[in-house]
Amino acid sequence: MAWLSRRTVNVEPGEWKALVLAWVYFFSLLMSYYMLRPIRETMGIARGWDNLPWLFSATLLAMIPANLLFAWVASRWPRHRFIPLAHRFFGLNLLVFVGLLFLVPEGKRVWVGYCFYVWLSVFNLFVVSVFWAFLADVFRPAQTKRLFGVVGVGGTIGAIMGAGLVWTLAEHVPPAYMMVGSILLLEVATQAMSALARTQRDRLDERRDAATDAPAHREPSPKVLEGLRLIVGSRYMLMIALYLLITTITATFLYMEQGRIIDEAIADEAKRTQTFALIDLLSNIATLLLQAFLTARLVRWLGVGVTLALLPTVVLLGFVGLWLAPVVAMIVVFQVARRSLHYAVARPVREMLFAPLGPDAKYKSKAFIDTFIYRGGDQLAAWVPKWLALAAIPLAWVAIPAACVWAVVGIILGRMEKRQET
Repeated sequence: MAWLSRRTVNVEPGEWKALVLAWVYFFSLLMSYYMLRPIRETMGIARGWDNLPWLFSATLLAMIPANLLFAWVASRWPRHRFIPLAHRFFGLNLLVFVGLLFLVPEGKRVWVGYCFYVWLSVFNLFVVSVFWAFLADVFRPAQTKRLFGVVGVGGTIGAIMGAGLVWTLAEHVPPAYMMVGSILLLEVATQAMSALARTQRDRLDERRDAATDAPAHREPSPKVLEGLRLIVGSRYMLMIALYLLITTITATFLYMEQGRIIDEAIADEAKRTQTFALIDLLSNIATLLLQAFLTARLVRWLGVGVTLALLPTVVLLGFVGLWLAPVVAMIVVFQVARRSLHYAVARPVREMLFAPLGPDAKYKSKAFIDTFIYRGGDQLAAWVPKWLALAAIPLAWVAIPAACVWAVVGIILGRMEKRQET
């Protein structure tokens, strides 16, 4: 068994239970989300793709109180309590949307859709950010390089199943029923997380804070703004924030182009939902293949920095292709390539950057970067295509230089991460 573990997924003795629980946690979490994502995309362009920048603005505004509330909760409850609390809070929110979809007349339902769009954007960033922060506590830095790719496979399979269900059932099953299924999966994720916390609690108590070489706090400190202070005072964390900022700016450029092209090419709402679900499905199948065969090997062969620079390179090439052929087929190809490399490689490797840091950095600074900085990039990038169109400037002229800077930041981060571990 030990020989098989090393040959296939490189799992050492004593790691299997924690790995399986983390796998189920991420599988359920992403299946829950991907049952909702195509519904959100359809609701977002219900009255035209040009409303998307306003929805991004609303999402950014929602992130301000959400971040403060999360930091306050994280300061007052232990991790094994506040993570399930957050999951069940979001589950209750989903129940409210289910009721609204049944009660609100169809002509006024667009506003429910817009609220759902903003809510799901907040939900996704927080639950995924907290998931990776928790795993950075559960596994040591050396383990993250071997096991995060394996855990990512669980999330990818969940995403494939969630997107596949919507793609298959979108024309036959109302969105409200898919939301109910999503709530049930979110509870499964909560149970897996709680079991993982119980399994690893003794080891977490004994962990030492690598940044200070002092005994690690069991939980984040009671200071609500400590996460922001750590970001401002650390070049390492500022570079992580910059990497994510450019990630989301270029992703939003592509997202806006996707909304515009699909809005103009496909009129039927169910067909639009199927198209969005197809992109999700193909992206996650490609992600699964990359995770199964390449993620851990790329980090071992290329190192963290060069691996982080792979996604910017693909994005650069993709915007060149979209500049030459702005059609649905190109959007599908580009999105599948970008998202699969992001979720299979760039995202797990980026999460490894937090493994040597303390709990305030993992739960407060990381949450701020993954939510507010992320949505700040969304907000900036959402309006740029409109401004460029007014000036008759191709979007690629901005996206391509941004991708070049992004690649350099990734390489620099790789060098800084080595120093954090020593």
